[in-house]
Order: sequence, then C-alpha cells, then structure tokens
Amino acid sequence: MERLRGKCVLLGVTGGIAAYKMADTAHLLRKEGADVHVIMTENAAKFITPLTFEILTNNRCVIDTFARDFKYDVTHISMATAADIVLIAPATANTIAKLAHGVADNMLTTVVLAAKCPKLVAPAMNTAMLENPITQDNLETLKKYGFEIIEPDSGLLACGAVGSGKLPSPETLTDRVSQSLKG
Repeated sequence: MERLRGKCVLLGVTGGIAAYKMADTAHLLRKEGADVHVIMTENAAKFITPLTFEILTNNRCVIDTFARDFKYDVTHISMATAADIVLIAPATANTIAKLAHGVADNMLTTVVLAAKCPKLVAPAMNTAMLENPITQDNLETLKKYGFEIIEPDSGLLACGAVGSGKLPSPETLTDRVSQSLKG
C-alpha cells in the first residue's frame, strides 16, 4: 500500500542524537510512495550524513541556505511551495524555540517559515529539557500557530535517564504524516 503516493514530504532533521533514527523514517516514507526531501541542520549532519538521506530518498539533502552547487532558484521558497507536509523530527529544544519565535537563521527554519502546508513537530530530548516551562511554552506557541505536536514516547533516553522525550518510531511518524494529509 502506498498511502503517500504523489505527496511531497519535507523531512526536517535537527541536531539531536535521535537524528540517526530518521534514516528509517525517510525509507518508510519512500516505501509509502512519498517524494521525500530532507533538510538538515548543520548539527544534525554531525550525527548522520547527508549522503545517507540522498541515497534513501533519491533527492539532494539540503543543509546550507546559501549553497551554490545547484541550478539557481530560491530554494527555501521552492521547497516550501512544493511541500504537501513538513515533518520536523527529531525536533530539538533549540529548533522548537526558533520556530515558535519566527527565527529563520538556517535552511530548515527558513523553509518552515515560508511553508503554508501542515507542519508536524516531533520533540526528542532529555526529559528535563522537554518538561522545562520554556520548552512547554514554545510547544504551546507552535500549537497556537497550527503546528501539530507528536508527543514523544517514554523510555530509556540516550543520556541514560528514563522518562519522556524519546522519538516515536518511524511507523508512528509515518502514520501521523498520512493521517495529517487525509484530514
């Protein structure tokens, strides 16, 4: 079954340890028929390489807002316009704060600010960071602006703590993309 055939999914990968898990999500989105375009933050590229996503998606992975190695277009606008949906996962506290306050200082935040399609955010971080009132306020602000928040799972986190903040499975993320596009 290809629930996402003909849909363009922008996958925003940020610089948390869970970034490595997004290869499976990109692969699953493609299996579901989506045209997947990955935008990574510079910090995400320290956890997983752009080449991994390029092989899995058959599309160039974008990091640098001012890259000169492509045909000319205003990439952040063309990507925002082409997207049927944006999934930001893992979403770090830093990226969540930027999005909540309209800070567009990298390719991902710039594209999201220009995109008019549905936007899903999957926070993944240490429990204390997630539960911090500032992060909670930023998530509420995103909801106010129409972002859908995918609640994190609980379990053993990379830091060794046990609690909320774990990135949901690739299947859960893909299901949420499909559900959001239906409704």
